[in-house]
Amino acid sequence: MIKRYIALCILFLGVIVGIYYYQNNRKTSVATITPIGIVTSPTPSEKEENKWTLIATGDVIPARSVNYKTILYKDFTWVWKNIAPLLKTGDITVINLESPLLSDCPMTNDGFTFCGDKRHIEGLVYAGVDVATLANNHIGNYGKRGIDETVKLLRSNYIDVAGIDEEPPIRGVNNIRVGFFAYNDIGAKEEGVSWADTGVMEKEIQQLRNKVDVVVVSMSWGVEYTATPSARQKELAHVIIDSGADLVLGNHPHWTQPVEIYQGKYIVYAHGNTIFDQMWSEETKIGVIGKYTFSGLRLINIEFIPTYIQDYGQPILLTGAAKEKVLQKLNTNL
Repeated sequence: MIKRYIALCILFLGVIVGIYYYQNNRKTSVATITPIGIVTSPTPSEKEENKWTLIATGDVIPARSVNYKTILYKDFTWVWKNIAPLLKTGDITVINLESPLLSDCPMTNDGFTFCGDKRHIEGLVYAGVDVATLANNHIGNYGKRGIDETVKLLRSNYIDVAGIDEEPPIRGVNNIRVGFFAYNDIGAKEEGVSWADTGVMEKEIQQLRNKVDVVVVSMSWGVEYTATPSARQKELAHVIIDSGADLVLGNHPHWTQPVEIYQGKYIVYAHGNTIFDQMWSEETKIGVIGKYTFSGLRLINIEFIPTYIQDYGQPILLTGAAKEKVLQKLNTNL
């Protein structure tokens, strides 16, 4: 009886020691990197580096009915109300501004010549926008005069501008230098707008690579109202990464498109619409805001926050099943 009691005690003690050893010596697993929600285990040196966040929107077009509604409501922060708290959390917040902001913009609910009242700058400032990319097919709708007026307005409100055939903006965050390029691949070349010429892009990105720590390139490209990137988009994206870019942010199709991992870098082909008046289909009401978290120079996490446009211009943040449905379409490594 005594021997049996001693044996049971030894067995019980062994179980306790085994559980203690497992809890204190198990290795931390590294999750698989996926387009939605990169999760990695930082090394000790990386843990010491400061984290910083880049937030990027889809197309922002405060024109046509968006402009009309905003003036009607007499509130130029109206379209930003539901997403501004999120955008303000970014150390650097980037938008694709796809219309000039003018002092004499006409009010209209139709047409394809876009502009917004210059007072929309109040909304951009309210939302914490740091960089506006202008390389797209509508920024020149009012000619070089419209571009120049918009650039002057943005810069006078401390918003940097990319995509206008000038030196790319460089933002500093946590002792990291982040440089921005933007290029347009839609329509015809316009004076003052950076064009997606592969030779020029390669040269410019390589030059910027030597001046900064992180290179972000925004693109206006692809085919409108399509769910997958074109061969041309993929070609340009790979050139951009091969030239030294760290992250590619795409827009223009007005639908969201999947994410690709190429050479260990992330290409977001289309963020969809963030602010626009295309209420005629469910797809054009949907966009994603990308939250890109870096540890020092390394991208360690991506979160996509789906949005849904209401009332001809004002996005809300999606939740539940509607949110998950949008995210599933993005979670594809092409």
